[in-house]
Amino acid sequence: MSTRPIALGYLRRDVSGVSQVWDETQIRSLAKRFGYELAKTVTFGPDTAERMAKLVAAVRRAAAEAVFVPNVEHFDGGRVPAELVRLCDVTTISPEYTHARWAIPLGGPAPEPG
Repeated sequence: MSTRPIALGYLRRDVSGVSQVWDETQIRSLAKRFGYELAKTVTFGPDTAERMAKLVAAVRRAAAEAVFVPNVEHFDGGRVPAELVRLCDVTTISPEYTHARWAIPLGGPAPEPG
């Protein structure tokens, strides 16, 4: 049993296209470099209904602390969903950036956990 925190990868086949294998490799590599145990990569196609609800359910089932994704284009509208960031950190590979769930807004108080 690993003591490292759990992470999931996420990508859309239609966005990755012929780069899907490379995107999956990048997800595994960055998750490992950040110290996570990558449980699995959740992969959806363009016709998958309720993608975000299914990803959120997978995060909850795995008790994942983070989701790694090739870039924001894998999310509807090209934006990291707030509902996902409320549950876990979301790290994009290109550009490498972490949307932290416990980020403190500039000029504001720290968010309450929960």
